[in-house]
Amino acid sequence: VMNKVNLTDISVEHRISPEGRFELERQHISLALGGLKDTGPWGGGHPFDIELTKVPPGKRNFPMHSHAAQTEFYIILSGTGLLHSDEGEPLRLVGGDHLICHPGDAHQIENDGSGLLTYYVITDHHQSDVGTYTRTGKRWLHPERRVVAIEDVGYYADEE
Repeated sequence: VMNKVNLTDISVEHRISPEGRFELERQHISLALGGLKDTGPWGGGHPFDIELTKVPPGKRNFPMHSHAAQTEFYIILSGTGLLHSDEGEPLRLVGGDHLICHPGDAHQIENDGSGLLTYYVITDHHQSDVGTYTRTGKRWLHPERRVVAIEDVGYYADEE
């Protein structure tokens, strides 16, 4: 069955970190089209997610992170910003830019302009993924939706 939605009919999620460094508004288009949160075709969901995201001036979308499995494709609609990575100087972002972050690519988007930075993000679905917050070493487990601190241990530690 084909579905159709209009952005004006999709609720806006406002997300802000406790100290206010990270802030965004997003509309979960895939969910409005009948997708299931964190579930791909194996569980009756869509093969990818689409959301419209708006980052206010001076804010960042999320802490610097990478994914073990997920690919993210961005389409910058308006505003200006920076794509931070672990590969040197940040990349300048302006309306009309398209970019892709492959598994293992650390990334973070910052709005360095005076208006909203607006973009679409399209992500593929995997039954599991591990996100790494590259500055702290914390891990985000998917689909468990838990953030954990990992410490190095020997492969056989506590196994025998």
